[in-house]
Amino acid sequence: MDDERFEVRREVAAPPAEVFALLCSPDGHVAIDSSGMLQSADGAPVTAVGDTFVVHMDRESLNDYPLGKYDVTVIITGFEQDRLLEWTISGQIQPPIQHLYGYRLEPSAVGTLVTSYYDWSQIDDRYRDKGIFPVIPEAALRATLGILARTLRA
Repeated sequence: MDDERFEVRREVAAPPAEVFALLCSPDGHVAIDSSGMLQSADGAPVTAVGDTFVVHMDRESLNDYPLGKYDVTVIITGFEQDRLLEWTISGQIQPPIQHLYGYRLEPSAVGTLVTSYYDWSQIDDRYRDKGIFPVIPEAALRATLGILARTLRA
């Protein structure tokens, strides 16, 4: 990957539709989060670009910035049924940072090849020099895929 994007892959023993359903659920995001920041969520499963839900966060789990507890709105920026889910967030920090998170799904012999990515190449210039990106390490994406695989184990 490059300096402003992480991408990790893992086979998950579940069909793409099952993986996608979990990823579209606000509670699913909380259930598989490895960072410890996502505490709970409110909202309906997403079905299209522009859909939103709220995630209640706790930055203390990263022990990097004293933001404490706060809420973010997840805004879906990419949606292809059973193939792609991408989002950005908006919250207290304005203008929005414009970093992107996403999952690409491909059918495989095991079930689904899941690619998770985190892209901060489009962040607003005022945030670029703050030294806070990436917010989460590549290892957190890999760990989240491990939790996803365990959660959907047949």
